[in-house]
Amino acid sequence: MSENLDFLRSKLDEDNFRRLAALENEKLNEFVADAVRLCRPADVFVSDDSEEAIERTRREALAIGEEQPLEIEGHTVHFDGISDQGRDRKATRYLVPEGESLAPSLNQIGREEGLAEVRGLLEGSMEGRTMIVRFMTLGPNDSIFSIPCVECTDSWYVSHSLNLLYRVGYRDFERLKDQAEFFSILHSAGKLDERMASAESDKRRIYIDHTRDKVYSVNTQYAGNTVGLKKLALRLTIRKADREGWLAEHMFLLGVKGPGGRKSYFAGAFPSACGKTSTAMLPGEKILGDDIAYFRAVDGRCMAVNAEAGVFGIIQNVSPESDPAIWEVLSNPGEVIFSNILVKDGRPYWLGMGEDVPESGVNFSGEWFKGKQDAQGKEIPPAHKNARYAVRIKALANSDTELENPEGVKLDVIIYGGRDYYAYVPVQQGYDWSHGIVAYGAALETVTTFATVGKEGVPEINMMSIQDFVAIPLGKYIQNDLDFAGKLKEVPAVFGVNYFLRGDDGEFLNGVRDKHVWIHWMERRIHNEVGALKTPTGLIPKYEDLKVLFREVLDKVYSEEDYREQFTIRVKENLAKMERAIETYRKEEGVGEEVFQILEAQRERLLAARKEFGDYITPDCWQ
Repeated sequence: MSENLDFLRSKLDEDNFRRLAALENEKLNEFVADAVRLCRPADVFVSDDSEEAIERTRREALAIGEEQPLEIEGHTVHFDGISDQGRDRKATRYLVPEGESLAPSLNQIGREEGLAEVRGLLEGSMEGRTMIVRFMTLGPNDSIFSIPCVECTDSWYVSHSLNLLYRVGYRDFERLKDQAEFFSILHSAGKLDERMASAESDKRRIYIDHTRDKVYSVNTQYAGNTVGLKKLALRLTIRKADREGWLAEHMFLLGVKGPGGRKSYFAGAFPSACGKTSTAMLPGEKILGDDIAYFRAVDGRCMAVNAEAGVFGIIQNVSPESDPAIWEVLSNPGEVIFSNILVKDGRPYWLGMGEDVPESGVNFSGEWFKGKQDAQGKEIPPAHKNARYAVRIKALANSDTELENPEGVKLDVIIYGGRDYYAYVPVQQGYDWSHGIVAYGAALETVTTFATVGKEGVPEINMMSIQDFVAIPLGKYIQNDLDFAGKLKEVPAVFGVNYFLRGDDGEFLNGVRDKHVWIHWMERRIHNEVGALKTPTGLIPKYEDLKVLFREVLDKVYSEEDYREQFTIRVKENLAKMERAIETYRKEEGVGEEVFQILEAQRERLLAARKEFGDYITPDCWQ
């Protein structure tokens, strides 16, 4: 027996030791032993994914007060601390060995310095608590896409969230034994306040040791910082995909129904709060995933899977009209975790739900009343803008039957969408793979939103909606996507969408439900059932096709005036967009010349069009 197993035998009771030892993985034993030595928990619970173990996680989260029950059976609520409401860019860093460096745009710290800091904060952090050891899998179980993961945490809420968001993985570890190459996550909520929320957010640290496929997280409970298989593991997955020649993407997966009963699969990359989840859950279509997708070239086809098995979605503006599929789940019995909403008499309330919100209740700030202010004198809203819900995808009536298919699904379309107020039209198709990847993906632009800690409303290039999570040079990431088409015989079409285009009066030109029409135009387009007009920025729909689709999909009259306003090419704004993208990538190391050629070519097309038609070019000019 190894030294690590000897130590673990002395710290774990017989049943928990037996469950861990049965996996016969010394690297795993080393990780768990180190976590126990460092964090000094009172006891250790090793989950074997039995019904009893899964239920214990939910029961304990309620028993210790990390969650509270709500009126509807199976629904619970969790509150993060008032300063722990989103992903923290500043506190999330890569641990970089001496002599190495990641891209300048990536937040990083020397590995030895960072390890000393974060391990110092973790030391003794679990005293008096239980360490929960969870085994999960990214991607379907027993698949070429599968990545085994282990997370050690002292938060039953985090463990409960894992139940809903990922596939359990104890059997995968049991099958693979010492052949399991896994990601590991160590998390402690740190010091807790009387509401069982992390109390020292100023000491929040989320550090990624990409050289060891390991994540450290401390003094936070917000799931984006603590459920390590989410965006934290995505950073590790991107490096793994880079080494092995496949793609890890921040994308939803959606099965779109077409005429004659056909179904085409779409993937889409949108920054948080830019319409990603609402697109993934369009009524009448089939949701396969809402956040992270893996792509592999298999027999010349682009095959895709959802890395996750659940949805950790922003709840603001979820209403019966805008999101009927998720509203149904949130309004009926079943397992749901709400976070950072308002609770009154056991009922959850959130911003934009389509009904009146009470003027008092309990929220992330404690007892809340209308007009309550925080320490800076700013009024506290009834629910946080970044309030969330967690549910299993299978709980959705429109979940896709291919969710657990180990071979994945054949991908037909890739979409990029940001929060672009002034430039791109609502939907357009790239001339080819490379144009779409660069002009819509690499040049994806948005403004910062409430989903990250910091100032809102700041315009920024957010490359492929994955810039926050890339652990390799940005130029290398773009090049990997460009090169991927060379492995395919059937290359997906690439589209750009913009749900946030504004008119001269500052009002949005897209209706909330219009996105469904854009999706169906794309579906008809890839099957050569609708035409397009060639513009300097891409291929746009024809009015006669959209007129029919608005009637079919939304039972809505679509006017030529709306069409002209939405699909006018705004030359001045588009030129500024291209220049911002070019400037951004000139500052990055290793960005390939092809990227600049595509951006410059689009800039030249815009300049030529301006010379012929002026600064604002209506669609009829392209007939």
